[in-house]
Amino acid sequence: MKLNTLSTLLGFAAVLLFGFAQIADAQNRTVFAEAERISGDTFGVTARTPSGANIYAVNQPSKAVLNAVDKGLADLFAVARKNGYRKRLNYSDYTIYIGKADRQKDFQNNYSPDIAVSAGQYAGSIYDKGGYIYAAGIVVALNPCAFMIAEHTKNFERISEAVRNEGEHLVLYHNDRQRYAETADHSKGGGHPILQ
Repeated sequence: MKLNTLSTLLGFAAVLLFGFAQIADAQNRTVFAEAERISGDTFGVTARTPSGANIYAVNQPSKAVLNAVDKGLADLFAVARKNGYRKRLNYSDYTIYIGKADRQKDFQNNYSPDIAVSAGQYAGSIYDKGGYIYAAGIVVALNPCAFMIAEHTKNFERISEAVRNEGEHLVLYHNDRQRYAETADHSKGGGHPILQ
């Protein structure tokens, strides 16, 4: 009798785990499709940073790029803890999409690989470049935590900065919804860093 009960419980646990895995997989497929929609890229390369962050990229990221992502997340986690936040402070919580840059230089001719995204709430502002803006990064999903940055071939500290900055929105969303709501939209003023 006890063996049957144990078998039933194990079977039920397996069904639950399978169900959760299917939900997570469907959620990840939706986020993946959204990243490809935003960027127009095909993310055919998967990788993991040395600390465990998930990467989807157009091209194989170099070791320097992966280390720069980890540094950005480490900086984010340190400042988040300093502010008393505890949720979503694991590398494995984050998925970073690395897409093709829509431009390589900014208006001052500085190296600035950025992504063109719909102007949305920035329409008509100084950032509007004809219906789109250039961004170092963009949040793709709040849950699971996912954002996109552009490919870099140098100036990898800029990757660390973009990762920290995009991650701020996600940390705030999961730890302080009021502060998230106040800072999510840069068109109303304010920028990064949000967390000091």
